[in-house]
Amino acid sequence: MPGFLEGFLKRFDPLLVGIFASMVIAFIVPASGSFADGFAVAVKLAIALLFFLYGARLSTHEAMKGLTNWRLHLLILAFTFLIYPVIGVLLRPTTAFLSQEIYQGILFAMLVPSTVQSSVALTGIARGNVSGAVVAASVSSLVGVVATPVLVMLLMGTGTGVRIDATVFTNIALQLLLPFVLGQLAHNYVPRAKEIAKSKATKIVDRGSIWMVVYSAFSSGVVSGVWSNVKLWEIVFLAVFAVVLVVAMLWLSKVLPQALGFNREDRIAVQMCGTQKSLATGLPMATVIFGGAQLGVLIVPLMIYHMIQIVTCSAYASRLHAETA
Repeated sequence: MPGFLEGFLKRFDPLLVGIFASMVIAFIVPASGSFADGFAVAVKLAIALLFFLYGARLSTHEAMKGLTNWRLHLLILAFTFLIYPVIGVLLRPTTAFLSQEIYQGILFAMLVPSTVQSSVALTGIARGNVSGAVVAASVSSLVGVVATPVLVMLLMGTGTGVRIDATVFTNIALQLLLPFVLGQLAHNYVPRAKEIAKSKATKIVDRGSIWMVVYSAFSSGVVSGVWSNVKLWEIVFLAVFAVVLVVAMLWLSKVLPQALGFNREDRIAVQMCGTQKSLATGLPMATVIFGGAQLGVLIVPLMIYHMIQIVTCSAYASRLHAETA
């Protein structure tokens, strides 16, 4: 029996199992109140640790190469703020059978920046260009502070005054870039840190941080009651739509960089950064742009897409990892 059980469990990717377990736990025992506040701090610390380990694992030469790879960054930005918004506009006829609120939510999901933490973590799992992904995903978040509100005003027809919060820049600098820079210093001056970063520690932290983000995000949705405002068939439609879109974008973000002459590591970075939409950035932006009382159903498409993108891209990243093992 133990041998059978071991063989059975090997059929499942631990990353995906952890993601589904995080979602189930969030629905059964969601984080709320002071525990949710404390868990949010733990998530930030886990992400900061992850970026420190990435910095400690990479040589300074690799990091600088990622910073100067402008073709990579421009292509990822094109996916995030050009191709996805065009898809959102082309989906306008779905209002024939979807409510206006659901469509507006889909369109908003197409306008938010790429994720940072999961994009980089998945790039690392797939053995892609991690330094390039760190810079590209961070740039996407910074550009999104301006680009997302502008696109919302242009495409969603809102006359709401948009307030750009400069603390977004500070948060990215302190939580992501500073740990990465400290990791770079440790790589050069603390040999032990480099050894730890190249061990299983980074793998444990990148997977664990993804599980924590999923649990936190879905707990927030459960506590706020957004799932009760959407019909079951609409959730099914959004899930199927998200799967089709993620798969299609993974294909496009593979063939386009190939046609442009990108190497394997850069193609993986484009796929993992260019197909992601940030729930962590999108929710605060939605609150600022539309007001907390107007959110409701609007954020459901983004939450579902966020779940599907992590599950699908995690499976794909694990397959890419296995190919190079």
